[in-house]
Amino acid sequence: MSRGAEVTTGPIPIGQFVSLVKSTLKKDPLFQHQVLKGEVSGMKLARSGHTYFDLRDDQGQMNCAIWKNRCHIDSSIKNGSEVVVIASIDVYAPRGSMTLTIEKIEPISTIGALEEARRKLISLLRNDGSLDRERLQIPMIPNHIVIITGAGSAALSDMQRLIENRWPGLRRTILGVTVQGDGAVSNICQALGAAREMSKPEIAKKMNRPVVDLIIVARGGGSAEDLWTFNLEPVARAIIASPVPVISAIGHESDILVSDLVADVRASTPSNAIERCVPEKNGLMMWFDEIESRLENSVLRRFGESRQRLVSLTARLRLAPLAGLAKAKDTLNSIQMRLRDNSQQLLSFEKSRLIRMETILRSSHPKRVLERGYSMAQTKDGAVLSSVKNITSGQEITMTFADGSAFADITKIIEDDEK
Repeated sequence: MSRGAEVTTGPIPIGQFVSLVKSTLKKDPLFQHQVLKGEVSGMKLARSGHTYFDLRDDQGQMNCAIWKNRCHIDSSIKNGSEVVVIASIDVYAPRGSMTLTIEKIEPISTIGALEEARRKLISLLRNDGSLDRERLQIPMIPNHIVIITGAGSAALSDMQRLIENRWPGLRRTILGVTVQGDGAVSNICQALGAAREMSKPEIAKKMNRPVVDLIIVARGGGSAEDLWTFNLEPVARAIIASPVPVISAIGHESDILVSDLVADVRASTPSNAIERCVPEKNGLMMWFDEIESRLENSVLRRFGESRQRLVSLTARLRLAPLAGLAKAKDTLNSIQMRLRDNSQQLLSFEKSRLIRMETILRSSHPKRVLERGYSMAQTKDGAVLSSVKNITSGQEITMTFADGSAFADITKIIEDDEK
């Protein structure tokens, strides 16, 4: 052992050292979710369903593993194929060997052309100022959300569940679209156009709905080609043209699409979009109560300080020479008036702010809607029925009114022809 080496812990068991190396590599972002390219060599499919191969170039190579059902492998990929992968490094402690675990793999012949088109579009959007424009702020409490996503998708189910958990009855309109393949671009652009119309007060009034003040464009994960619709210029331009904030929630956290770059807010997943824009009602109510208590304490403290200062000034006034009595009284009166005016202005401002918050909260409460003559239909298990497509003849439902509930049996279903 050289004299320059410093031993701080004594001999470390080799297994413990390998585990330490593994832990260090997995925690370092430099070695996780990296985009790499190389040539496939020694590719084989094991009976377990896992795929193994080496990724190599002229300067080196590494063992790679694609765990069963982890990602799609294009049929064109074989030994000798040039590929692009998203991979993270791992260490197999029993052998002390390093392996790249593959999260995505695509042939360069496919990704190369698509990626070049994506980069050109990003450059175009940067040059025309679209990427540097001022972004719209999402509302603290949305009144009406439009969700544009695949109809009946898992992403939609997750978002609906989260909304009901966080703010039951929050108004939303679902626009089901095709999110990949033929017609996807047209569908998504049309849905964004419909959402823009619903953000106009005159249109919202005709539809007897609140004005749309937030749009979420979402879909679950997939391969690069599956998500490529959201890298195309028509979709990007439709998002940029929105007069209300747009949240882009496409794929997983590692997927960065052009829609993410042009949207007002980028969410890592569809569920994360709901967590970022829909507050938890109970938590917000507690926050309002805390603000009200702090406001009351602040006003009382200000009055107490003012009284104490008045007492001090009064004592000084009594001790002042008679020649300065008139001037001291004028000063005292002026201070009293300023203190009173400032306290009243502060109290008025804070009360107005609290009233505005209370008004927003009350207006968004589902019961206010019921008091205007509307009712809410639910299934036996409590799920909200927002479409006749979810109702079957003979089904028993619950109708909730402002002052109670009633049970009803469905005898006839009429679908509205208007789209």
